[in-house]
Amino acid sequence: MIEQLEIWDKALFQFLNGQHNSFFDWLMPWISDKYVWIPFYALLLYLMIKKSGFRWWQIIIGIVILILISDQIASGLLKPWVERLRPCYDPELEGTVHLLKGCGGRFGFASSHASNSFAVAMFCWLLLKDSLKHVWLLFVWASLVAYSRVYLGVHFPGDILTGALIGIFSGYVVHFVLKRLKS
Repeated sequence: MIEQLEIWDKALFQFLNGQHNSFFDWLMPWISDKYVWIPFYALLLYLMIKKSGFRWWQIIIGIVILILISDQIASGLLKPWVERLRPCYDPELEGTVHLLKGCGGRFGFASSHASNSFAVAMFCWLLLKDSLKHVWLLFVWASLVAYSRVYLGVHFPGDILTGALIGIFSGYVVHFVLKRLKS
């Protein structure tokens, strides 16, 4: 069963990674760069502080814990434990990966970019869903960031899906604890 999932994951990766063009070759490295999003993160932080009813320091602590949890589960725990090669290091895919930037660390399961962006999306959605009409678009943003990792040749779709689930879970747990502490 696991072997079949890996075959499907590699086939889907080759399809998605093979859909490159000059516009996305320019755009996807920007989307994947966490520093490009600093103004966006600042806006989210402002909105959460303004609209959520939590004190600013509670939100900051919540975000720090959120990123720590999602990032450490993906990178600190799963990558060294599972040791699944990134597509750009996979000998079966040698010469077929459309790689635009560096490959990163040797192992890619699960994606930290996906876990962190989905963690932020879930946490913000839970905090702002009653006060901001289009806050669901954060999941579109997180999906775009996650997809950029496949496009750039550094993650399989399974790495992204697992990272997204870790992030959603982390966002929910931190929000739940923060809400309980507020009561």
